[in-house]
Amino acid sequence: MNLHIIKKKRILLLFAVAAIVNFTSCQPEDSFVDNGLTPTTVDASFTVKPVEGKVNVYRIVAQPKGVLRSLWDTGTGLAEGKMDFEISLPDVGTYPITHAAIGKGGIVNTATQEIVVTTPDPVAGNILKGGRLTNSDDWSKWTITNPTSSASIVFGNGSATLTANGWAGNGMYQAISVIAGKKYKIDMVTSSTTGCSNTWLEVYCGYSAPVPGTDYSEGGKLRALSTWDGCATAPFSGKISAVGCKPENNLGIFTATTTGTAYLVIRGGGEDMKSGIKFQNIEMRPTL
Repeated sequence: MNLHIIKKKRILLLFAVAAIVNFTSCQPEDSFVDNGLTPTTVDASFTVKPVEGKVNVYRIVAQPKGVLRSLWDTGTGLAEGKMDFEISLPDVGTYPITHAAIGKGGIVNTATQEIVVTTPDPVAGNILKGGRLTNSDDWSKWTITNPTSSASIVFGNGSATLTANGWAGNGMYQAISVIAGKKYKIDMVTSSTTGCSNTWLEVYCGYSAPVPGTDYSEGGKLRALSTWDGCATAPFSGKISAVGCKPENNLGIFTATTTGTAYLVIRGGGEDMKSGIKFQNIEMRPTL
């Protein structure tokens, strides 16, 4: 395991932290530049160590002195966290882990370390190739189902963004190898900065190859966002397992009935996706 400390300030992260602090804090002294209670520094440092006896599991421990709240970004966005916890990283890759430490008066300092994983977990690894969408090599593992100007999928650094209007739709898929009797859990990070109007996003997995220009539906919805079901209408960010709606369409488990080639399909569209829906960290893992 290699660890690299990142010294570069993350302006967007600090804006996110500030938003969370401002939303949850109503203390009168926060309005003063120096109220005598605010420490000059808050130590956000933390250690990362492999957990003995576990594959690709790391223990993260932050120093607690002067820290009132602890926010973490472990790859799925900033969220409330503990000072001592374990994280599993079953896939090969480089993972920035960021700690935002909040002290008295709302002062925020951040620290980031990278965990470099060089060997995949043979049991819990992601069976998708290019699921992190890091670069053109990852992007090449996916096939666009319906290239069109009204509904496009654009790959970026670590993401793919689907935009659509005029009730057009598009999607992308990947052929995978599955084993009969095994169950596979599907998830991914989804986000929209604006929310959408009359929009759907659905995930399927089946044994038939997608046909361009047709709506894939084999196996039923495994994950779904739908403005008609009450989600994706406002800005959102998080794993689709958390931000998706209608539980019966968001179970995320594919049970293989035959050993061989199956197809993981992500498709969506609508009247107006506005800024679009972004996909990141697409996963399909055998359940243990």
